Amino acid sequence: MILDKLINYLKLDKQEFIFQFNSHPNYPSALAFSDTLNFMGLKNEAYELDKEYWDELPEEFITIVDQSFSVVKKTGTQYSIYSDTTQIINKKELYQKTSEFVLLFEKTENVYQRYIYDFKYFIYSIILIFILYSALNHIWYEFIFNILSLVGLYVSLEIYNQKFGNTSSIINTICGNIPSVNQNTNSCNKIISEDKAHILGLKFSDFSLIYFIGLSILGLFLPTTSFIIKGFTFASAIAIAYSLYIQAVKEKQFCLVCLLIISILTLQIGVSFFLFESLIFNYNILLLAIILWLTAAATIIYLNIIFQEKETLQKSNARNLRFKRNYDIFKRELLENERINFKDNQTFSLGSKDAKIHISLVSNLYCGFCKEAHKILKDLLKKYPNDISIQIRFNYTLERTDEKLNRLISKLIYLYKNKSEDIFLDAIEDWFISRNKNTIKANIDENFNQEDLEPLVNISKENSLAGLNFTPVFIINGYQFPEKYDREDIYYFIEDLIEDENI
Repeated sequence: MILDKLINYLKLDKQEFIFQFNSHPNYPSALAFSDTLNFMGLKNEAYELDKEYWDELPEEFITIVDQSFSVVKKTGTQYSIYSDTTQIINKKELYQKTSEFVLLFEKTENVYQRYIYDFKYFIYSIILIFILYSALNHIWYEFIFNILSLVGLYVSLEIYNQKFGNTSSIINTICGNIPSVNQNTNSCNKIISEDKAHILGLKFSDFSLIYFIGLSILGLFLPTTSFIIKGFTFASAIAIAYSLYIQAVKEKQFCLVCLLIISILTLQIGVSFFLFESLIFNYNILLLAIILWLTAAATIIYLNIIFQEKETLQKSNARNLRFKRNYDIFKRELLENERINFKDNQTFSLGSKDAKIHISLVSNLYCGFCKEAHKILKDLLKKYPNDISIQIRFNYTLERTDEKLNRLISKLIYLYKNKSEDIFLDAIEDWFISRNKNTIKANIDENFNQEDLEPLVNISKENSLAGLNFTPVFIINGYQFPEKYDREDIYYFIEDLIEDENI
């Protein structure tokens, strides 16, 4: 189940979606699919709906088309289907290919964020420098040749990127609506994924990337390298013939992105043959070119090994997480802990007072790990404002503090009593980010007076009597969050907890 078009249409992170879907305890059920969308920030509800009522559905909804989860978008009398591929069908075909399962969705802010450094601006800078250098130092046909190499390198890199499960915008754009004979995937994906060529672990698409890496670098030294480049461009005719044979004879379908690369290679053959000067052959340049391509090949082989190992570990991790994210197991671990009954549940109490799920956070203003715990609570409260209540229980004693900290705590109590929940939570977040006692000064009225700190002292005593001296600790309806789970795992179980009448 690839779901490329569905994931691309919904603008989801493909790798994260596939990982979360595969690691769900009920994979590959509709429940797993729905829960994954919820986790990725796409709020949804599932229904069994007779097709006589489907005309009343919104313009976009999700159902199962040909045994695959699909986004359906109504356009007049036609329906666009986004799943592994994109197709357009009429109402009769839609009803024939679907069950009565319908999932209605709305986009909300994504709670889970992936913080990965984005190298695209660095890559764009390199490309810009490459273009400027070629424009300033080469005559027009050498510049054209280098631009073709750069385009070929970019397309080859996109193919390589897609090989390891990443969504490629250029391949989706070029091959988006071109179906294959099989109909289970588009022709580009079929040709690329069924690449049978293997030399030292390198596939045909890998050689394309290696070739354009070498050609791009050698192109910077034109016309000195023109003789070597001309020889290698002529040799690329073998690759062109092989690719056309695979597409036309063996697979009997054409891959548009492959044809784009073939067009680039053909144009480069023409430019080098008709416009490049025939310089004297230089053994030193040939040796450097061979070393360059061997280095590129060794790098790609190494990256293949690394990415394949990573992919294997991700699959193994996904299988293990199906066990860890089983709600019944989590519930059993949660309820095994002795229940804690706090007398003070009012101080720093936020959210819905009538909620079935009450989460207490035992925290400390000088605890570095508490920063992330407070963020989790803030995220949950924002997403489920009517379904949960929370209480922040600071460990605080007058004997172990100073006047500045007393003033800070007093300000927090003032904000809690006189300002909105958002301002109060933002003030705590500001403190953990900057550790500056003056960061919340702007929200304090000029007539602010020292607040009574006795309630916090009592809370701290209750925490200590319950053995909650280390922070942060989550308490869910009186039960301590299981130590076998990471705090972030609460994201996966919160909806089950809300729906569980026994909790």
